[in-house]
Amino acid sequence: MRIGILQGPEVADSPSANLERLGRAISTAGQPRLMITPEMFMTGYNIGPAATAAAAQAADGEWSAAIAALARQSGSAILYGYPERGIDGKVYNSAQLIDRDGRRLANHRKAHLFGEIDRSAFAEGDGEAVVTELDGVKIGLLICYEVEFPENVRLLALAGAEFVAVPTALMQPYTFIAREMVRTRAYENQVFLAYANRCGAEGDLTYLGQSCIVAPDGSDLARATTNEDVIAANLDFAGMAGSRALNTYLHDRRPEVYRPLTHPH
Repeated sequence: MRIGILQGPEVADSPSANLERLGRAISTAGQPRLMITPEMFMTGYNIGPAATAAAAQAADGEWSAAIAALARQSGSAILYGYPERGIDGKVYNSAQLIDRDGRRLANHRKAHLFGEIDRSAFAEGDGEAVVTELDGVKIGLLICYEVEFPENVRLLALAGAEFVAVPTALMQPYTFIAREMVRTRAYENQVFLAYANRCGAEGDLTYLGQSCIVAPDGSDLARATTNEDVIAANLDFAGMAGSRALNTYLHDRRPEVYRPLTHPH
């Protein structure tokens, strides 16, 4: 399965311009089976609570239709970040996966919100593990800060995920996360992992770039620069069983030992 990532500074007030850029990136990436955008791709991330609320759309709204059309046209499934207006009226930091036939496969709402920038604009998602299937591969979804909690990736792996996709908006000074932590998450859970970051400046934030696609052995299959970039890599799932037989973390877990994590005295 070929995976592509668009790393770029989005145009905050022009979803149409962002969609055009996404279309070009899909071509540059070689028409991958799945193209992944950064967190809040449709609108920009650091745009403030009022602008976020004003822009938010339903999961089946106009943006969904436009992404579905692009997916059908390009032949690539697309995972994109956007502000979602729920039927409850709340605004969520969400990522939605649409397949190459234009079908909505999964929608994930960020459950671990990062600081005031998230908490002032978004409601918390319910934290349910979102795992879906694309071309026979089980894909788990997280957003940004969530991958920094080891429990989240482990939960997806236990739910059957072979590949974890993470739209993100990682800013300075958190270089360690992009360079080291996401590779560790892939290794300790024996999954492929794609981390799709932003770059450039947005308000008072400077994003780190360094989007990456990582193998279960923790090695980089592709890594972006700190500037606008498109990366892609081919994921070989045929070797997953052998890799998990060599690194037996999932098999050797002892949940009874970890009970104090969820049932403190």
